[in-house]
Amino acid sequence: MKEQEQVIRASTTAPEIAQHQRQAEPLTKEQQVLQRIERVRRRKARLREERITMAHGAGGKATLTLIEALFLEAFRNPLLAPLEDQAVFNVDGVRLAFTTDSFVVSPLFFAGGNIGDLAVNGTVNDLVVSGARPLYLSAGFILEEGFPVADLQRIVQSMAAAAATAGVAIATGDTKVVQRGKADGCFINTAGVGVLERPVSLGAANVQPGDTVLVSGPIGDHGITIMLSTWT
Repeated sequence: MKEQEQVIRASTTAPEIAQHQRQAEPLTKEQQVLQRIERVRRRKARLREERITMAHGAGGKATLTLIEALFLEAFRNPLLAPLEDQAVFNVDGVRLAFTTDSFVVSPLFFAGGNIGDLAVNGTVNDLVVSGARPLYLSAGFILEEGFPVADLQRIVQSMAAAAATAGVAIATGDTKVVQRGKADGCFINTAGVGVLERPVSLGAANVQPGDTVLVSGPIGDHGITIMLSTWT
């Protein structure tokens, strides 16, 4: 019996003991939160609502559920699956970033800008956060019948100025007009292409505890500006 015990003890190597000890160590609060997030991510999304609500476009949990349960389920592919602000891919050995965005902000004009420069800057930002240098944008306009031409000129001029500042060209576009009452004056859809000139791989999946977060300005300025413009 003693010999058998010695054999059993000898078969339990030091690395296995260390692994068992590590597993037995209590998780930190941060690790517990990350585990809960990972468990939620692994669940298959289910769209319970029968009709689209404003919450589905607010950028929160309802939006994510809509994307994962409907759009990702239908369009699933390796480029879309990460659900980043852009897709990164190779063309003839060149790494490119491609993004699209739509802007339906109300009011169209607010303190510090309007829907035009917001569209350009928002699209450029989606490329930059991947490590890409923005090159070209598209601009699609959906205009409501009766929308003032003077307002459209202000929007377009703001877009041109923002594009010049960012060093990008608006290379293509489209214009549609809908009947009065079918849109809120002016909606803009954009797409953007940029090039990754360095071997970087940025994205939410690569974020680790302890990473430094860089911001280009005070957080929340745009949201509170739109909110105040809506209430006043």
